[in-house]
Amino acid sequence: MTNVRSTYRENDVRGASPVRLVVMLYDQIVQDLTRAKEALEQNEIERRTKLINHAILVIGHLQSPLDFDKGGKVAQNLENFYNVLRANLVQVQFHPSKLGIDRLITDVLAIREAWLEVDRTEKSKAAVAAVSAAPNALPSDAARPESERAQDRSQDGAQDRPHMDWQG
Repeated sequence: MTNVRSTYRENDVRGASPVRLVVMLYDQIVQDLTRAKEALEQNEIERRTKLINHAILVIGHLQSPLDFDKGGKVAQNLENFYNVLRANLVQVQFHPSKLGIDRLITDVLAIREAWLEVDRTEKSKAAVAAVSAAPNALPSDAARPESERAQDRSQDGAQDRPHMDWQG
């Protein structure tokens, strides 16, 4: 099972955009914290510690590529968020609290949602660019026989108007 899961995850990562990879890292932090909370409830100290340590490691992966020259205020805000998140994780590590973990999950999910919005915007822009780059890929009315086009025009009440084909 682990091998199948690992293969699936590797394929997902290979085809992902940089923004999607960021979202996946946030998902990993949420997963780590959710499991850490379960470990806390089951009094599994070693497991909880490993999971929180892994979440801290993932934060490092998010933080390391920040470019303050290009990213400006956004990069600085993310840097601050990651520093506070890391400090709060260390705090929960030494003073375990389900409420503390829940708050961290809520914070991570809020930032994750912002990244999802960036991902949706990028996909939307890419879709618009793809459509505008290939207007001739759309079916053309000119490929239909004139008799069919004339019939459509008469049904639309447009028989008195000249027909013009759109050639995008």
